[in-house]
Amino acid sequence: MDMILNSLGWRYATKQFDTEKKLSEDQLNTIKEALRMTPSSFGLQPWKFVFVKNPKTREKLKEHAWGQTQITDASHLLVLCRVNEVDQDLVNSYFEDMKKTTWAGEDDIKGYKDMVSGFAWNLDETSAKIWAEKQVYIALWNIMTVLAEMKIDSCPMEWFDAAKFDEILWLHEKGISSTVVLPIGFRSEDDSYAWNPKVRFETEELFIEM
Repeated sequence: MDMILNSLGWRYATKQFDTEKKLSEDQLNTIKEALRMTPSSFGLQPWKFVFVKNPKTREKLKEHAWGQTQITDASHLLVLCRVNEVDQDLVNSYFEDMKKTTWAGEDDIKGYKDMVSGFAWNLDETSAKIWAEKQVYIALWNIMTVLAEMKIDSCPMEWFDAAKFDEILWLHEKGISSTVVLPIGFRSEDDSYAWNPKVRFETEELFIEM
């Protein structure tokens, strides 16, 4: 337990990345698998994860993230995206995968599939967007925790022009929209924020026992 808490205490929103330090392929594969294993409501996984490698593209993106240097300086840039349509196609895709993975038959999954289909059917456009974005934030926190355990730095960013990111990365053509951005890499020794104590409310203020 102490190791987990130490890792959470170690992590912070990294402001300066070491441009010379890069993730290994093994580290990157672990990150991808951890994202893939993220839980989601109904198991629907209404997300895609975009790794932006091209330096020129990252320079363009930085212009629409208020010049934040983490966009270009981190080893890898991850854009976590929601799907634009929470519809029967998404539901069908999930249940087809379920049948392949678990060997379940159509009759075995019918009741659950009907329930999930009803949920998707009853979402209006705004509700679907909010629901999918909430799922993306589950993936965000999951991967930030995994990164902390791996002693890899990150900096979650909501302060960016999502419409411009979507345009530059051609995300709408892929049926997705950017939700949150996560530069990933290794902190610079010059980043003074690494040594700042964490500001958190005391346990007595946060928890209510009934």
